[in-house]
Amino acid sequence: MRPFTPSFEQAVNLVLEHEGGFVQHASDPGGATNFGITRATLERARGHPVSLDDVRRLTRGEAVAIYRRLYWDALRAEELPPALALTVFDLAVHSGPLRAVRMLQAVLGIEADGIVGPVTLAAAREADEPQTIARLTRMRLRFLRHLAAWPVFGRGWERRVFVTEREALRLASLSSID
Repeated sequence: MRPFTPSFEQAVNLVLEHEGGFVQHASDPGGATNFGITRATLERARGHPVSLDDVRRLTRGEAVAIYRRLYWDALRAEELPPALALTVFDLAVHSGPLRAVRMLQAVLGIEADGIVGPVTLAAAREADEPQTIARLTRMRLRFLRHLAAWPVFGRGWERRVFVTEREALRLASLSSID
């Protein structure tokens, strides 16, 4: 496995602040999670069926490795501008990598095929990063507000989205100084 880069570490630490430990809420369509990792995601990562106890015993280290492989690397986040990578990564963890990529592509005004390839990477690099982050935040909130679980989790989701946006915009402002 490649060593963790500072941008991945920063992104995963922010995600883990929002995700917390083991949770099993009846209104959560993802079911039981630990560090935000669902049973289905853990099964996919391990390549075999897992139990509820397996989810409960998931370690932070394994969760970080899953986030690296199935989210960060799948998004090609290392190749995105850092602040945008943070935004898209948190969106992917919260709503799925495919949805995150398609939303990013829609905001960038390119074909939303769900594949982070040369066209997506070029468009992301050429885009105004703060404006793209703000547009992605608005699109993300519109999507979340239409989910059946919004009345239960909406306040927390909204807080998470705005915390992520604020941190991403801070990163974008720092990179514009360099």
